[in-house]
Amino acid sequence: MKIGFIGLGIMGSRMAANLQKHGYSLVVFNRTRGKAVPLLDQGATLADSPQKLADNVDVLLTMLAHPAAVEEAALGANGFLSHLKSNTMWIDCSSVNPSFSKKMGRAAAAGQIRFIDAPVSGSAPLAADGKLTFWIGGDAADVEAIRPLLLCMGNKIVHVGGHGMGTSMKMVLNLLLGTGMAAFAEAMELGQGLGLSQKMLFDSLLGTPTVAPFLALKREKIESGNYETEFPLRWMQKDMQLASVSAHETGVALPVTNVTKEIYRLAMRGGHATNDFSAIYEFAMGDHENGTAQP
Repeated sequence: MKIGFIGLGIMGSRMAANLQKHGYSLVVFNRTRGKAVPLLDQGATLADSPQKLADNVDVLLTMLAHPAAVEEAALGANGFLSHLKSNTMWIDCSSVNPSFSKKMGRAAAAGQIRFIDAPVSGSAPLAADGKLTFWIGGDAADVEAIRPLLLCMGNKIVHVGGHGMGTSMKMVLNLLLGTGMAAFAEAMELGQGLGLSQKMLFDSLLGTPTVAPFLALKREKIESGNYETEFPLRWMQKDMQLASVSAHETGVALPVTNVTKEIYRLAMRGGHATNDFSAIYEFAMGDHENGTAQP
C-alpha cells in the first residue's frame, strides 16, 4: 500500500515518520520542500503537487493548518481530489470546522472518494511517540479499514459519528484548552500581583480540581520562559475563531470564547504567533511586569 501525505508541519512530519517506521511507502507533498528532507532520506518520494501525488497513492492523509489550505490542496488548480482513484480513502487530520468537513465529505463523495475527518489531540512529543488520539467522523466500515494505519500514529481512536463529528469533538477540546490556558495565565497574574510567588502558585494550584491537568505540562515552559512550539499560539487562535464561526452557524452563544480568542489575537500581534500557545502566559504577564496597561 502506498500512502500519500500532504502537510509536513510540526505534527504531520512526525505522523508521516511513524508511518515510515511501520514500513509504509510514502509519497509526500509540502509547500516547503526542506521539511520533507528527513522523510526523503528514509525513502519517501516527493511529489511536485497534490495532483501529482494523487496519481500514485492508495490512501491520502492531509494535515494542514486551516480550511483554506485543505481546500486549495483538494480542489485548487493542482488539487488532488479529481485525480484520486475511485474508492481511495482520504483522511483529513487537519483541525477545521465541522461544516467545512461536511463540505469536503460531499465533494469527495461526488468523485466516489471515501472521506474521513480525523483530527488529533496531542502535542509534538506525543506525535513523535505515536501516542496521538484520533477523533473520527465517517462511516463505521471506513473507520475499521483505516484503524491499523491510524494505530501507527496514535494509541486511541474514537469514532464520534458521521462526517464532521470528529472535527466537532476536536473543536470542543481546543476551546477548553485555549480558554483554560488563558484563564490560568490571568489567575497567575492576579496571584503575583497580590504578592504570591510563581513557585507558590504552581505548587499550590497544580493537581487541584480547579486546574486542568494539561497545565502541569506547561510549567517548565512558563518557568524557563522558553516557549518552544508544541502547538502554535496562532493555530490555537484559529481554532477558537472556527469555534466562534461554528457557534454562529448553530445559534450557540460563546461569550467567553469570543473574548479569549481576541486575547490570543493580541498576543499574536505582540510577537507570540509562532510560540507555543502557553505563551499567552507571557503576554498576560508582560504588560504587568513592564508597567503598561492591559489590553
